[in-house]
Amino acid sequence: MAEVDDAVIDVVASEVINGCTITGDSDYSDKTGDVSSVELRVKRKAKRLAKSLSRDSGIVNGHGGTATVVQLKRRWKNNRKSRNGFNKARGDAKKGGAGGKGVWGKLGEESDIDPAIDVKDPNYDSDLLDDDNIVLREITPEASDEELKNSITFNILEYYEHGDTEEAAMVLSELNIISKWHLITQVAIEVALEHKPSQREMTSILISDLYGRLIKQKEIAQGFDVILSNLPDLILDTPDAPIVVGCFIARAIADDCLPPKIIDFFKEKNYSDLANQALIKAYNLLNIKHGLTRLDNVWGVGGSLRPVQYLVRQMNMLLDEYLCSGDLQEAIRCILELEVPHFHHELVYEAVVDVIEAMNAHTEVAMCKLLKALYDAIIITPEMMNQGFDRVFDVLDDVTIDVPLAPAVLERFLDKCVNAGFLPKEIIQKIPTRTSRKRYVSEGDGGRLKEA
Repeated sequence: MAEVDDAVIDVVASEVINGCTITGDSDYSDKTGDVSSVELRVKRKAKRLAKSLSRDSGIVNGHGGTATVVQLKRRWKNNRKSRNGFNKARGDAKKGGAGGKGVWGKLGEESDIDPAIDVKDPNYDSDLLDDDNIVLREITPEASDEELKNSITFNILEYYEHGDTEEAAMVLSELNIISKWHLITQVAIEVALEHKPSQREMTSILISDLYGRLIKQKEIAQGFDVILSNLPDLILDTPDAPIVVGCFIARAIADDCLPPKIIDFFKEKNYSDLANQALIKAYNLLNIKHGLTRLDNVWGVGGSLRPVQYLVRQMNMLLDEYLCSGDLQEAIRCILELEVPHFHHELVYEAVVDVIEAMNAHTEVAMCKLLKALYDAIIITPEMMNQGFDRVFDVLDDVTIDVPLAPAVLERFLDKCVNAGFLPKEIIQKIPTRTSRKRYVSEGDGGRLKEA
């Protein structure tokens, strides 16, 4: 180790002398009081102290009579003494135990984190912002096409039961539809294709009432666009689908739900031949004389709105056709198309009257077979069946005038019906008994009753 300079020893010795009481300290004064020996002894001690300091940190000359101790860079780097300006107690944990690598911080410190202000940040919380214009609402993702179609189909079938467009609109508005409003038109027409003309009329009314409330013109056109594209598949279940879709398009134009030029717009697209048939049907319906007025009845007049004479004539015609062809399914189809379940007692009445007037076994067997099929299919209810036969019993006396054997024919026909199982045995007792009518004498007899 290099020797310490004498100047440094003098500085340290002066500091030691200034910091000690020579006269009172037994280490720095002897019994004789010789100051020179004291100074020599102090210098030797200062030399030892300077060497010790030089080993620890090094000593450089100070200014103003004061020695300044300067740490070496290596010692300075490895020194763990706090230099933040605060007088921390020795041994205290850094940052109150929240510092260091790989630690989570103080307990409860997470509550002091500033809220995220980026709305795309996963930690964004709008409740922490002092903004009165922020409105929170629950958002449900839009359902899939299959789920929406099932919900709309259920609501359309329910609408066919009650016929209230206001109720149907309210229920459809509660569905989670965001951008697929065209599915209402599409599904409604697809459901109507498999139903009767009366339900198709209800569907056209529903589309007209929903226009401007839930669905717009663009969405109605989009629904018809999908229907025209799917006609090759729809025709498998509904053979007359192109004609029916053409009627729907023409009716929508007549109801001002679509513009007339929509037909030309659809013709410019490359649809199938079936779609072209539908567009031609719609064009022809719109261009006939008074076409827009006639389109109000494009699906025919509802059963409850038809005149009674018209219904009676239609029932007589289908019964005559059935007797000629013997096609039971066709007769049932014609009865269902009339859509007058409240008037089926008239069909029973006309069938029994035809049996009485025909007076042959073929008619009796055919009519018994028809009534049994309608009864088993619950097309004609027991109430309608009994009401029809009661009407025959009420007019039996008048029928007997034209057909004297009417009671016997009716009794024989009732036996067949009871044996078929759709009439009770007690109904035979309802046949009115023939009473002998009083015969008046001719005018030449003076108006008196003829003696028996």
